Amino acid sequence: MSRADSITAQDLVGEQGFVDRGYPHDAWRVLREEEPLRYFDLGERPGFWAVVRRADIVWISKQPERFLNAPRLAVFPDSPGRQRDGSRQPIVRHLLNMDPPEHARYRSMASSWFTPRAIERRRPEIERISRALLDGLVGREQVDFVGDYTAPLTLSVLADMLGVPREDWRRIFEWTNQMAGPSDPEYQLSANPSDSMRATTGEMFEYFGGMVAERRRKPGDDIVSVLAGAEIDGKPIPPFELLSFLTLLVVAGNETTRNAASGGLMAMIERPEALETLRRHPGLIGRATEETIRWTSPVIQFCRTAAEDVERNGRMIRKGDSLCLFYPSANRDAEVFEAPDEFRIDRSPNPHVGFGIGEHFCLGANLARLEIRIALEQLASRIDRVELAGPVERVRSSFLGGMKRMPLRMELKPAD
Repeated sequence: MSRADSITAQDLVGEQGFVDRGYPHDAWRVLREEEPLRYFDLGERPGFWAVVRRADIVWISKQPERFLNAPRLAVFPDSPGRQRDGSRQPIVRHLLNMDPPEHARYRSMASSWFTPRAIERRRPEIERISRALLDGLVGREQVDFVGDYTAPLTLSVLADMLGVPREDWRRIFEWTNQMAGPSDPEYQLSANPSDSMRATTGEMFEYFGGMVAERRRKPGDDIVSVLAGAEIDGKPIPPFELLSFLTLLVVAGNETTRNAASGGLMAMIERPEALETLRRHPGLIGRATEETIRWTSPVIQFCRTAAEDVERNGRMIRKGDSLCLFYPSANRDAEVFEAPDEFRIDRSPNPHVGFGIGEHFCLGANLARLEIRIALEQLASRIDRVELAGPVERVRSSFLGGMKRMPLRMELKPAD
């Protein structure tokens, strides 16, 4: 038996393993070396091909007509079996499960809010929020880096872009946790993860449905107003797709960025020389940001569905088969990255796929980069000492890699 033969689907998508051990980098490494396209049978539930090399992920991602985003978003271990009558409807329908040409039409509606120029205009406000949050941590004996810094930073920026009033920010935070960890005992609303996600989605739809109605009466300078007034083929966006789009923005605009920033500091706590280098050479912040994204890869996996029979790496992928793209594995591919298991804040070049690639490249990549950059830049300029004050608690999910809590003892300088 080869090393690859001993790897099971549970090793790759078993959610409790991500809580206990973090990402299964050892298993991904074995598959990259021995069996880069491996099929896993899940019995009554649809199986999947594990795609673990960067070259294969890029090849698949750049052929959206041959490899479809719909109907399977990701491999969820507790998802129901095949629905013979097709009666079970999708929970949401947005950019992540749309295909060309529809995908491009929906993406264009909000794209102007995420251009480099539009995002750069937000820099002063993001810097102000970051400074204020760090000011609140000065003199504290212990902090939770996620709850006290990265989560409120990304949440504040996102809520402002959506036009969500401050008194509702806590609800947005709770919804993102519930959507990211529907099987996490701390967040789930039901013992069944699918039912939990449906319950949370229902609450979000009701809330944003009210906002959409209000913005149609009185538009504001926010994304909800833009989408409320947008049209597809000369008609208003259908309610299900409109509310799904807003749900996507809430989760993707908050959960992944806060986890990348938290994971970046964690990497530097484990490697004090990296943090010291960044403090002494602040000009490295751009490279440090990209390395943080590569290293953390907060989106663990997305699926594609083959639209036709395709041969790749000596394997025959059949029409209708699911291909699970493991982005953290691609970002540790030794054929692409020198010393891939080392965190190097000066790494260059750094062709990671932390934001995906091709048709579905992350719409909010520019915003995420700026938030991560500012979060780490301002922290490095003010930190005198930092260490873990307890175990890091991770979200129970094999879809989004997240930290719930990151207790720290740290000493910060007052603002200049």
